[in-house]
Amino acid sequence: MKLAVFDCDGTLSDGQAGVVSAMQRAFAAIGEPPPDPAAIRRIVGLSLPAAVRQLMMDGEEAQRLQVVEAYKREFRAAREEGRLREPLFEGMADLLRRLHGNGWTLGVATGKSDRGLAATLAANDLGDLFATLQTADRHPSKPHPAMLQAAMDEALAAPEDTVMIGDTIYDIAMAVAAGTRALGVAWGYHKGEELLAAGAEAVARDAGQLQELLGD
Repeated sequence: MKLAVFDCDGTLSDGQAGVVSAMQRAFAAIGEPPPDPAAIRRIVGLSLPAAVRQLMMDGEEAQRLQVVEAYKREFRAAREEGRLREPLFEGMADLLRRLHGNGWTLGVATGKSDRGLAATLAANDLGDLFATLQTADRHPSKPHPAMLQAAMDEALAAPEDTVMIGDTIYDIAMAVAAGTRALGVAWGYHKGEELLAAGAEAVARDAGQLQELLGD
């Protein structure tokens, strides 16, 4: 059993514009100054409550809850109105299908909701490739290892046969905590040197190099 678990935003798909816009609109909706886009990009990968907590360190919990709900409304509206774009990064669709065809079991561990992940996979015609899907709806936020542990349990895979692939230090720290391999990608939200410092064994510059690092 070889299990490859991918993060979604920043690793499989590019949803940066939608995340930044929804978060800024959510803050504005409750009368708070919108965060800087760079600050928002830093928290992608965390579950929504944890992300808002990072952005509102000095805020009241009631305000944070308001932002969480406003973000959900804004993101849902963008999707329903056709304003949301979450294209796959170059080469990722081919890589996933190649791994799947070569006997890998594939999974996703993401800070997105079940609904959000399902929509992203459906929009990119990937729903048939993954044996296990873990989201923030059912687990503590990364870097807690629960998502990755659940993926291994569902796939009947051991830590030594599992690799976590992600673009943030939260993904890498989750893998370290779960005792699996960790590979970073250079096209997401955190810098390659940060991923290496967090425990990634390597950082892929593109999908082709990621395939090589997976040994496939």
